[in-house]
Amino acid sequence: MSGIARTNATGGEGMLPELLTWSTSLEHDRRMVREDLLGSAAHVTMLSRTKLVDVADARALRDALLAMYAAAEAGTLAIPDGEEDIHMAVEAELGRRLGAVAGRLHTARSRNDQVALDLRLHVRAEAAAALRRATELVAYLAQRANNELETLIPAYTHRQRAQPTSVGFLLCAWASSLYRAAETLGFALSRCDALPLGSGACSGSSLPIDRKLTSYLLGFSSPTINALDTVGDRDFALDWTWAGARVLLALSRLCTDVIDYSTSEFSYVKLDGRIAAGSSMMPQKKNPDIFELVRGQSGKGVGNVMAMLTLVKGLPSGYNRDLQEDRRPLLETGPLVRGALDAVGLALPHVHFDGVRGAAALTDGSTQATDLAEALVRRGIPFREAYKAVGALVRHAVDHNMPLAIVDPAIAATFHPALDAAALEALDPAAAMRAKGSIGGTSPAAVSEQIEVLSGAAERLAAIAANTPTLATLAARIAGEPLEPA
Repeated sequence: MSGIARTNATGGEGMLPELLTWSTSLEHDRRMVREDLLGSAAHVTMLSRTKLVDVADARALRDALLAMYAAAEAGTLAIPDGEEDIHMAVEAELGRRLGAVAGRLHTARSRNDQVALDLRLHVRAEAAAALRRATELVAYLAQRANNELETLIPAYTHRQRAQPTSVGFLLCAWASSLYRAAETLGFALSRCDALPLGSGACSGSSLPIDRKLTSYLLGFSSPTINALDTVGDRDFALDWTWAGARVLLALSRLCTDVIDYSTSEFSYVKLDGRIAAGSSMMPQKKNPDIFELVRGQSGKGVGNVMAMLTLVKGLPSGYNRDLQEDRRPLLETGPLVRGALDAVGLALPHVHFDGVRGAAALTDGSTQATDLAEALVRRGIPFREAYKAVGALVRHAVDHNMPLAIVDPAIAATFHPALDAAALEALDPAAAMRAKGSIGGTSPAAVSEQIEVLSGAAERLAAIAANTPTLATLAARIAGEPLEPA
């Protein structure tokens, strides 16, 4: 390992080669080479505009950096081993290409603010990509709910049948959970929207740099406000891993519903052969492996949050080398979240709800007991009195091994005079589902309102993702920016 930064530059002996090799972050950093190259290209543009680097030298540097960026995009850029991190590896490659002029690139910056920039650019791109996928899935669930407004299925509390609902209502529940998770992705995007470059090692620069110009070139709203805080800040990484975990947890709960409902004990959904996995031994099995894998992988997302929380706990102000350990949880989160969103998005169209089976689970009338009590409330009877009367009727039905739905009105009336044939009509599951017209309820009209809200909210979040600058956009902006001072 040659090590530009870890040599005898300070007048002492260089670090032991074995320790240099052990401490390198280059293996992980390679994934941020495009971000590093664009950050350097923007930085050298600013150095030229502020007369800190000659225009000719800046042009050579920027052209080489953008050429390397294009090669990285094409997958043809070779970054040799032998350096401590991607920043020094890029500088070393520039030195091989341009000679001594490469030494001008690191003017007015430190690896401390450079890595903070690379990580923010990476998080911004990954969070926007995840947000696009998440909002697409929310929109899909809302649109599909519109086709299932009358398809009956029980809702559950404590995993016990609770009340009649519709599949459309269930899909909106899934979409609502995922939408809240997507909102955290939007928050994570906002939390990395400040330029760290120019903070230097910990206190800024005495040179006349222009951080606002660099902010513009790299698509940030403004520079960060305190250099010492900036180089030690990984709050944006915490927000990113938390947002990723939130998405994975929402998907995990959705997947558990699909897994349960596809079992023979529930049989509310059927998985077609394009997403079901077979058993190596039991020919009758159709297993929900995709949904189980998403649920299993969500644990990695939780682990990434815990890794980041543990990493930053107790660190003093400013940069500390401990922060190099942010790479694995931060870099792993994007592919993990995108993969899970893609898997669920591909699989859900092949999950088919069985409306007959869902309705059959509601025919005994027990899940409509609350609706019967509310029918009495509409006649002016206090709820607790109605609850007690219906509870006694339910116990009678259970004791006599009789579905509540077929109890004789004459017998029902012995528990309360208001339990007549008209009141017992509330035990119809479809009527019970349609009756709940309150905001957030199960009626087709109420669910249609939920669909409209979710669709609009997803569209607004999707716009945030669409307006987030991409690396390609930044490359074009930097390439077109004049190098000559004004």
